[in-house]
Amino acid sequence: MNPAEWLHRTARRCPGAPALLEGTERKATYAEFARNAAAIGATLTGRGIGKGDRVALFSSNRTEYLEALYGIWWIGAAAVPINAKLHAREAAWMIENSGAALVFADDKSAAALAPVVAGTVAVISLQGGEFGAMRQGVPMAEPVPLEAEDLAWLFYTSGTTGRPKGVMITCGNLTSMSLSYFVDVDDVKPQDAILYAAPMSHGAGLYNFMHVMKGARHVVPESGGFDAAEILKIAPVIGSVSMFAAPTMVRRLVDAAKVAGSTGRGLRTIVYAGGPMYEADILEAVEVMGSRFVQIYGQGECPMGITALPRNEVSEREHPRWRERLNSVGTAQSVVRVAIVDEAGKELPRGEVGEIVVTGATVMKGYWQNPEATAKTIRNGWLWTGDMGRMDEDGYVTLQDRSRDVIISGGSNIYPREVEEVLLTHPAVHEVAVVGQKDPEWGEVVVAFVACHEGKEAQAAELDALCLDRIARFKRPKEYRFLPVLPKNNYGKILKTDLREMLNSEETA
Repeated sequence: MNPAEWLHRTARRCPGAPALLEGTERKATYAEFARNAAAIGATLTGRGIGKGDRVALFSSNRTEYLEALYGIWWIGAAAVPINAKLHAREAAWMIENSGAALVFADDKSAAALAPVVAGTVAVISLQGGEFGAMRQGVPMAEPVPLEAEDLAWLFYTSGTTGRPKGVMITCGNLTSMSLSYFVDVDDVKPQDAILYAAPMSHGAGLYNFMHVMKGARHVVPESGGFDAAEILKIAPVIGSVSMFAAPTMVRRLVDAAKVAGSTGRGLRTIVYAGGPMYEADILEAVEVMGSRFVQIYGQGECPMGITALPRNEVSEREHPRWRERLNSVGTAQSVVRVAIVDEAGKELPRGEVGEIVVTGATVMKGYWQNPEATAKTIRNGWLWTGDMGRMDEDGYVTLQDRSRDVIISGGSNIYPREVEEVLLTHPAVHEVAVVGQKDPEWGEVVVAFVACHEGKEAQAAELDALCLDRIARFKRPKEYRFLPVLPKNNYGKILKTDLREMLNSEETA
């Protein structure tokens, strides 16, 4: 199923329904949205671009982003979304590797990219006259038919262990993800709205499909990104707003709500994923903003689609194991199977820690032009996620850490998240990251990097006492490092690689 067919159907069913909004201002109805996409597709066809070709998007969040995206799909081409916060040279590598025939960009990204690609590929600004003319062209009547195995979305991983890999997401993957959302995550009604505060090139953008299917509204904040105060201001005006947010964004939204005396009115659903959501943070989020939160667990290789913890279970406080479930990432979504296995791929008994593997309709086709990496990651039909976790008797999966983050000290495995959860209970601690430092005697020792709330401070002795009270002595940090802020990537994830490099460089010096 071509995703553009969903837009085409919705535009015929409810042509006058509001579709694209910038802040609270309507930019297009569904009829206009579909017509613009079809016209963009026609122009791309005139440039010799067609089914199976790749077209990149290197832009900040804009309503035109969605029009370009559906224009790409209208002709059966595949979209290559690139985070606008990346350096132009990083983007250029992805463009070259994907063989993109053309790039849509915002003004800033287009200007940065032009000298780097040096005329090897056309770059069209979503804010320029050329794009405006594309939207005004003669539209194609129907989207090009696509099959389940056809490539729709070529997503490049963050590349923390080398060059990014292109994840091939098919029409079938997107269909299963979208339908599973309605069953496992949330319902969508025509009066609802999806707010794009996180990058549309990633998880936030993937949630457009469900809202296109249902004829709901698509809102890009005037800021073009995440601004907690802005969201709390416009959500009551727009009403029935859903959004995807990384845990760090949820933390900032809750902090802003407390300052403003807000309970999150106008926000219907906040889906959080993309990093560890610590117990203290989600408990406070529900206390301040109510039952608006849903957790999902996914990867680029299985987009948004491994497990889910629905809002009633995030807010549940009566079940005898509610705390355990709150600290989990939920149970397997409807269209996949999830298991915990050892290094040989043998499924482990419930409660034991191993690598999380998943199989099903949402799992990627493979890595773009990289059969070796594909064979290493997908074995016998199972995607090896690289995440360590355990599953209880009821099927709830609890993440431990990425396999590369596990600290082995004196032959014992230490899972950083377990230590981080304890340290975050200190009232002065805002963020924490636990990593391993090489040690000649123990192999590795535990080091905790801590950032405190503004105007507050914590003492190492206090944090050590917390750990000794809550976890085994061998797990407690041997050293506490206090920083004003912890380093993060473009998606708000704490960069433990940077922290390890800091320790390694000190050791080398």
